Amino acid sequence: MRFNSVLPGPILTEVWDTVSEEDRRLSADATALRRLGAADEVASAVAFLASSDAAYITGTELVVDGGWSVKKESK
Repeated sequence: MRFNSVLPGPILTEVWDTVSEEDRRLSADATALRRLGAADEVASAVAFLASSDAAYITGTELVVDGGWSVKKESK
């Protein structure tokens, strides 16, 4: 049995429909990649961790945040 988690950053979903364009831009600029992520990018990370390719990976946190956490730490 394996236990892993995926920690997504700002991901472009329908919840962003209620957010102003300025706030979207600010959120995107807060990431190292300077964009919001896509749901399929998070899904790919989850699929990888669930696959046999990740059979020896357990107890890890996979950060999928476009570099938000790295940029945050460098301030």
